[in-house]
Amino acid sequence: MVSAGLEIIGLGLCVIGSLLVMVVCGMPMWKVTAFIDANIVVAQTIWDGLWMTCVVQSTGQMQCKVHDSMLALGHDLQAARALTVISCVFGVLGLMVVIAGAQCTNCIRAENVKARVVNAGGVIYIVSGLFVLVPLCWMANNIISDFYNPQVPPSQKREIGAALYIGWAATALLLIGGALLCCSCPSNGNSGYSAKYSPTKRATPNGTGDYDKRNYV
Repeated sequence: MVSAGLEIIGLGLCVIGSLLVMVVCGMPMWKVTAFIDANIVVAQTIWDGLWMTCVVQSTGQMQCKVHDSMLALGHDLQAARALTVISCVFGVLGLMVVIAGAQCTNCIRAENVKARVVNAGGVIYIVSGLFVLVPLCWMANNIISDFYNPQVPPSQKREIGAALYIGWAATALLLIGGALLCCSCPSNGNSGYSAKYSPTKRATPNGTGDYDKRNYV
């Protein structure tokens, strides 16, 4: 019963984490404009994402442009694209594996095999969290380095966007949920006690039963 509860909680956390990773993959707010000037009246805000760049006007209008060439992007963006997409694929794969081995399904009959399949799904979710954690930390490191680099013009400096914070929360959910799924243990069918019964004695026509005649005087 405890194992089933861990599976439900772990799977729920992993599903939420995988959905957040998919949202982060499409969000354009990985990098946002850094407001470091004395004038607080800014005409536009720039968002840089994995797939597009958006410009938000002060009037509320937003215009987005998809990146023209993938090879023209920086190494951090290229790696972030690949690793985030792989993390999304692993999230879907982990969901299928866990459902196949869950105690509430009949895809697999053997209890010990079901637990091992659930453990494998937890490992897949942990790997998915690590795949999305690498580009998040890499991107945050580049943003902070460029922000404090005096050679970078103020117009090109960026700050950490909301997508990175959501991605870190998704990573935490995936790691915690995957760890809970790895804690799922196979249910032990035997209770440790074996009852032994002696065979029944067959009665003979004279009513003495199958006893050795040497026991009688």
